[in-house]
Amino acid sequence: MFTLVQAAGWPIWLLIIASLVAVALITERALFLRRKKIVPPQLLDEVVQELKQKGVSQQMLTRLSEGSPLGMVFAAGLKNIKSAPEVMKESIEEAGRSATHQLEKFLTTIGTIASISPLLGLFGTVVGMIEIFGSQNAGGAAPAELAHGISVALYNTAFGLIVAIPSMISYRHFRAQVDSLTIEMEQQAIKLVEVVHGERK
Repeated sequence: MFTLVQAAGWPIWLLIIASLVAVALITERALFLRRKKIVPPQLLDEVVQELKQKGVSQQMLTRLSEGSPLGMVFAAGLKNIKSAPEVMKESIEEAGRSATHQLEKFLTTIGTIASISPLLGLFGTVVGMIEIFGSQNAGGAAPAELAHGISVALYNTAFGLIVAIPSMISYRHFRAQVDSLTIEMEQQAIKLVEVVHGERK
């Protein structure tokens, strides 16, 4: 591995740093953006049942807020349970924006890494080409210097693509996942408002 890094030259370190950041963020998002964690499947039924049996309590609101992003949205709506449906929906929308922001955390960074990695690879390629032309002299290019310049150019191009492709796939996947979870949270929140105000059983 160290031999490969040496052959690729100093520009490869920028790509190595980018790849380490990408792996860390992709792992973190993969663990965080689990459907059961964001939108617990039985949460709406549990909230409605508890609401009918005990009503809204501070303990219930705290538990919901700390449990999941969907719970946080429910808690925001239930705080205004005695208000008009419009007020309840507004508070849910505000909490929903905050929850969506949580879900989108680090996605911009992953997308940025996916975009700049090929450019960093291209930068390494340019550095390699400069070394190739810089090795030219009156007697021609020294084979060792020429080979080093070519390896710098090719390794950086290849590694730039190796970093960019999984990062872009992960970014697109997480983006779609966040959109799906956001829509599901909205639908569940609307159901809760309708149940609370007697529009749905």
